[in-house]
Amino acid sequence: MSLRRYLEAVDPKSVSYLKHEAQPRLRRSRLRDDLFERLPSERIAALLAEDPIRARREVLGVLEQVVRDPIAERDLIREVADMVLGLGPLEDLLADPSVTEIMVNGPDAVFYERAGKLYPCDVTFYDEQQVRMIIDRIVGPLGRRVDEQSPLVSARLPQGHRVNVVIPPLALNGPVLTIRKFPERIYSLDELIKLGSLDEQLASLLRWAVLCRCNIAVSGGTGSGKTTLLNALSIEIPHHERIITIEDAAELRFLEHPHVVRLEARPRNAEGSGEITIRDLVVNALRMRPDRIVVGECRGAEALDMLQAMNTGHDGSLTTLHANSPAEVIERLVMMARFCMDLPVPLIEEQIASAFDLVIQLDRQLDGTRRITSVCECTGTSSVVLKEIVQWDADARRYKWLYTPGWLSSVPAQKVVNGEEVLRWYHQTGLSKSLPA
Repeated sequence: MSLRRYLEAVDPKSVSYLKHEAQPRLRRSRLRDDLFERLPSERIAALLAEDPIRARREVLGVLEQVVRDPIAERDLIREVADMVLGLGPLEDLLADPSVTEIMVNGPDAVFYERAGKLYPCDVTFYDEQQVRMIIDRIVGPLGRRVDEQSPLVSARLPQGHRVNVVIPPLALNGPVLTIRKFPERIYSLDELIKLGSLDEQLASLLRWAVLCRCNIAVSGGTGSGKTTLLNALSIEIPHHERIITIEDAAELRFLEHPHVVRLEARPRNAEGSGEITIRDLVVNALRMRPDRIVVGECRGAEALDMLQAMNTGHDGSLTTLHANSPAEVIERLVMMARFCMDLPVPLIEEQIASAFDLVIQLDRQLDGTRRITSVCECTGTSSVVLKEIVQWDADARRYKWLYTPGWLSSVPAQKVVNGEEVLRWYHQTGLSKSLPA
C-alpha cells in the first residue's frame, strides 16, 4: 500500500474506534485522550467535587460525541468513564479489606501490603497521564493541587485513608502514589491480643493506665501500628470526658466515644498563606476545655506546647512519635522542643519527666506482625529515668515482666478496677506487690 492510500484510509485526526482494532488498550487510551482535549482532567475533578452525578453525565455526553457510533461503542464508553471517574486499577485494591497499603511507583510498578508483607500487583496503568488523572481525582476535592510548583502533597480520601503524592521532577520514574488504608472499624485491646500484638496482662496494664489518666507516648517506626494502638487505647477513655484530637491528617477514629472534637492542621495554599500548624492547634485546644488532648503524631515544635499542656492539668493525654526505642523517644522530644525554643536540655528533660508516665514501643516483626516490644515508666525529677516494666523476649516468645510501675499502687484506691483483679495480675506476671527499692 502506498503512503497516499494509507493516509486516505486512516486519518489520524478522525475519531474512529473500530471493534477490529488490534489493541483494546490503545482504543481506550485514544478515547480518553480525546475526552481530555474537550474536558480536561482538572475540570472533571472539580465537577466530581461539586456533583458526582453531573460529572458522570457530562463525561458520558462528551464520550458519546467523540465516538462515531455510541450504541456500538457502549461498552468502550462505559470502560473509559469508569476509568476517568474512578480510581482505575486501584479500585479492587481499595475494596480489598486485607490490603493495608497501596504503593504506585510509576505507571508500571504497583505494589500492595497485606499482613505486613509487600507483594507486587499485576495491575498497571496505561501511562503517566492516567496516574496523574487519579492523583487529581484524589486531591482535587480537597482543594489541593499537584504540579511542578507543588510536587509534594499529603492528603486523605473520604474513607480516611492517608495519601502521599510525589511527581516529577522530584520523582524520577514517574508519579509516585502511596495510600495507607485504615480499617472501617477500630480494634480494641482484646482484638489486638488475638492478633498477637500484646497479651492479656499487658492489655490490663494499659487499660488501667488510661483509666488512671497516665500520659502515654506510643513510639515505633512507620507502619508499626501506632495509630491502631492509639485508637484501641481511646476505647478505654471514660465517656464522660471531653477529648480534643489534633492531627496533621485526620487518621484517629474515636468511634466509640460520644464527646470528641477533631482538629486537623492545614497546609499553605497555592499563594503560600493560610497555614495552620499542629502547634497552633495545640495552643488553641487549651482554650476548648479539654479533659484529654490527643496529638496524632508529634513531630516538631508542638512538642513543647504538648509538654506544657500535660504539666498544667491535662493528664491522660496521648501522642505518637517515630522512634526506635523508648530512650530515643526522650532524645527526639528534646530535639523537637528545641525547635520551638532554645532551652537548656536539663530543663526540657525535667518537663518530659513530669509530663509522661508511660512510653510504649511498637515494632513490626519479620513475619509482618505488629507487636508491643517494650513498655517503660518515665520517672525522675531533674532528669528523665526510664524503667522498663516489660519487654518482649523473642527467643522465649513471651513477655518478661521486670518492674512494678509506681502508679499501679493507686489503681484500687481510684476505684477504676477491683483490687482482687490487681492482685490476680500480680500473681500472673510474677511481680512483687511491693515496689522495688
